[in-house]
Amino acid sequence: MLSVIPLLSISGNNMPVRKNLCENWKFKQVRNYNWYQATVPGVVHTDLLNNKLIEDPFFRLNERGIQWIDKEDWLYETTFDLDESLLKKENITINFDGLDTYADVTLNGVKILSANNMFREWKSGVKGILKPKRNKLQVYFHSPIKITMPQWEALPFQYRSSNDQSENGGLFDRKVGIFARKAGYHFGWDWGPRLVTSGIWRPVYLEAWDNARIQNVYYKQSSVTPREAVLDVTIEVVSGKTTNASISIYNRTDKRIESKETIQLTRGLNKIPVSFRIKNPKLWWTNGLGEAFLYDFSAQLRIENEIADTNNQKLGIRSLKVITKPDQYGESFYFELNGKPIFAKGANYIPCDNFLTRVTKSIYEKTILDAVNANMNMLRVWGGGIYENNIFYDLCDQYGILVWQDFMFACSMFPAEGDFLENIRLEAIDNVRRLRNHACIALWCGNNECLDAWFNWNWKNTYDKQNPVYSGEIWKQFTDQYFVVLPAVVEEHHPGACYRKSSPYSDNNGTRNHTVGDMHYWEVWQGLKPLSQFMYEKSRFFSEYGFQSFPEFESIKKYAPEPADWNITSEVMMSHQRGGMSANNRINNFLLEEYKKPKDFRSFIYMSQLLQADAMKMAMEAHRRDMHFCMGSLVWQHNDCWPVASWSSRDYYGRWKAQHYFTVKSFADILISPVEEDGKLHIYAVSDRLKNTSGVLSIQVIDINKGIVLQKDVKISVPSNASTLVYTYMTEKLPVGLNKENAVVHLEYIDNHGEIYENNIFFTKYKEIHFPKTAISTKLVAVKDGCELTLTADKFVRGTFISLEGKDDFISDNYMDLLPGKSVTVKIITALNLPEVKKNLQIMSLADSTE
Repeated sequence: MLSVIPLLSISGNNMPVRKNLCENWKFKQVRNYNWYQATVPGVVHTDLLNNKLIEDPFFRLNERGIQWIDKEDWLYETTFDLDESLLKKENITINFDGLDTYADVTLNGVKILSANNMFREWKSGVKGILKPKRNKLQVYFHSPIKITMPQWEALPFQYRSSNDQSENGGLFDRKVGIFARKAGYHFGWDWGPRLVTSGIWRPVYLEAWDNARIQNVYYKQSSVTPREAVLDVTIEVVSGKTTNASISIYNRTDKRIESKETIQLTRGLNKIPVSFRIKNPKLWWTNGLGEAFLYDFSAQLRIENEIADTNNQKLGIRSLKVITKPDQYGESFYFELNGKPIFAKGANYIPCDNFLTRVTKSIYEKTILDAVNANMNMLRVWGGGIYENNIFYDLCDQYGILVWQDFMFACSMFPAEGDFLENIRLEAIDNVRRLRNHACIALWCGNNECLDAWFNWNWKNTYDKQNPVYSGEIWKQFTDQYFVVLPAVVEEHHPGACYRKSSPYSDNNGTRNHTVGDMHYWEVWQGLKPLSQFMYEKSRFFSEYGFQSFPEFESIKKYAPEPADWNITSEVMMSHQRGGMSANNRINNFLLEEYKKPKDFRSFIYMSQLLQADAMKMAMEAHRRDMHFCMGSLVWQHNDCWPVASWSSRDYYGRWKAQHYFTVKSFADILISPVEEDGKLHIYAVSDRLKNTSGVLSIQVIDINKGIVLQKDVKISVPSNASTLVYTYMTEKLPVGLNKENAVVHLEYIDNHGEIYENNIFFTKYKEIHFPKTAISTKLVAVKDGCELTLTADKFVRGTFISLEGKDDFISDNYMDLLPGKSVTVKIITALNLPEVKKNLQIMSLADSTE
């Protein structure tokens, strides 16, 4: 620390100037003449939709009728004027933060750049091309199909790409998506449509400056302990000349200058190292473990005693490591935050929309807060989407959500050589440098399932039989990409960060090893093993597992409003299911194995969500009980990109499915989890807390028709950061006359601070339990932002589902079990008054929904 003086005011005419160029755009189909208003950032599909030239692609079967769009070229154009003050700056560049994907850019008739990667940032010097008035900027987007089709046709073999829906796009088996450095899911996935976009999908602007500007600042956290943080900072300054300058790091949080250096800049790029220490730093913690504290730093460049440029950065100071070391089981795999092993609780994240520019700040915030409120501490940014917008990582920093960051490669092999591999390398550099200061970045991963597919999806064997030369060529490209180029980028630009070659990964041979590395577990959904298998599967880290359900009925009515569509085999419902022709029937088959037959379509939709929730609850609890052998549980998936039957726990409209409500309890800081084995009920207490706790565990044996018939209260101790067997109950001690078809055990743990944790366990499948039909009494009370609803029933009620007809208002808890005589109160956040809530209120349960 050099001083505690306040920050000097920023002034002077030498500061860089930015001019937004996102206004006044128009677009047209190249081979037509009509121009239409365009929105930037945006894509062709949304511009066509805004101009009412196409119908909503998400409604019913409309996706089919717009597959022509990606076969066309499109032209975007704007004009703009400039102030003389900007034109007089010594350096002016035009910057495109994202162009999707194949684009030629001209300014005043001069071609200034060509783009071929939607994940890269593109810029060009334009000082000598600009003029004061009527500057014309044009972006010509080439059809991604026209560009990639000749590459597909030129090869004697084809790269495997398991999810490209080329047939839906009228391309037969020509899966061309792997040739484009573009979001893979745009070409379709097993939860998403085929909508191949083009457009200026991130901001475009001019930057102008004199003398010098700060290009990038990297805060390397070389050592972090509770007593001291050592930060080694690299400040990149681009200078137009040789000149004396000073550089300083101002801590705006503590209002002090941490470092100040006098330097000499040379023409071109200057990398200036600066180091400082913070005593007793406030550390950044994940959701549930502490405050996600962010420092506010400002790097300041001064030339001739005037501030020439600043760079502001929110920074969470933390020690974060991935621990992989041999142990008695195999090899550990867990995250260590500030010296503490943490169990990763979270989900896999995909883009929130097929049309990325429709994802607003409020959608991002709700998406992250829904993870926070479900007690998650990690999201995996999956490799078939995008390197997300900055706001996504800002929110994860703010709310304490770690990010497992895939590079954008998934379920395919890629032609990774020559110019294509260099394009990948530059893409990786852009995004590693953009994201490396975020406290949330936990690791970088080369791809999603590409290694597993090569060895375990019969891809390697197929290529070997076809031609071993092709197989060898593809494998070399694979290793060059994931074993050489990408780890080298991480090592150079984010030194010390963890890089993993693929997910799942245990070794370079794609071995599926339960004792080493991470696992994607799909033996239930894809392998058709019984749901109970989720209880027994073991891994050091589950980075994927899941089970499908349908969206809530109110969501279905938005994209399938006709009663004729309300059948799982209708054309519309099948179109909004991309998991295969049999996927809807698979849900039905699993459901009938566990539950009685639903009485109608709406009941089936509701029961599909209970089925998914019960399955994922089973898996989550098993993973957490297995702590410390298992140290991660990331469910597939957190969200949807369009309205669809899928593995998500929140549908496209943001409605929570039953699974998300169940996750709140399954991922709570303390989990009370019962398991029945050999006539014994083993009760585990799993704690993520960093301190031991204790309390009272109440074990209630309940007759679903009569209420509590036996209760036992025991004092228990719950060790910190551990899974502990705290009590064993002999199930053969069930009271006389009570059998497994009408019994449930309710567990309630109250800790020494009064926090309550509950769970229920049944002793047989739900279809064998005779849940009674019973009236549920309701009481509504007006409160701020809505109302409180209190529910009470005389008998046990399984899966009580609350909804408001035609509304998407949020309900604080849902799909809950009601115990006989015990009231439950939830909050409904709504703008409706009490009479309107009462009119629209609907309540259903499992007993109401079966034949």
